[in-house]
Amino acid sequence: MVACFEAGIKLGALFHQFVGMPVGPANVELVERAIESCVKLQPFVENVEVRISREKLGEKVSGFGYTSLSPEMLEVRVTVSFEDCRVKAVLRWVEELKYPLMEVVRVERAGRE
Repeated sequence: MVACFEAGIKLGALFHQFVGMPVGPANVELVERAIESCVKLQPFVENVEVRISREKLGEKVSGFGYTSLSPEMLEVRVTVSFEDCRVKAVLRWVEELKYPLMEVVRVERAGRE
């Protein structure tokens, strides 16, 4: 279960480190890659994918061409491996809850799922 804990730590750290940073159409892809790069540096991370909703970003961009990254813009997938366990977890905005939900979506053991 160490891998589950580590996946939660990665998503929580990402959320609290990057929400609020300036983002706009001109740098959205760069911001996605930068966040991925930072998370990949952490121990046990096998893969991370960050997507910022272009639709939600477009709704919030100011006349100056940017806004602050907000929870409802983020969709993140992370894969963490520790010993014989691989965990896939996601961070996604759940509109019904008005909440950035972080959840484990798959746990695999070496050689079996």
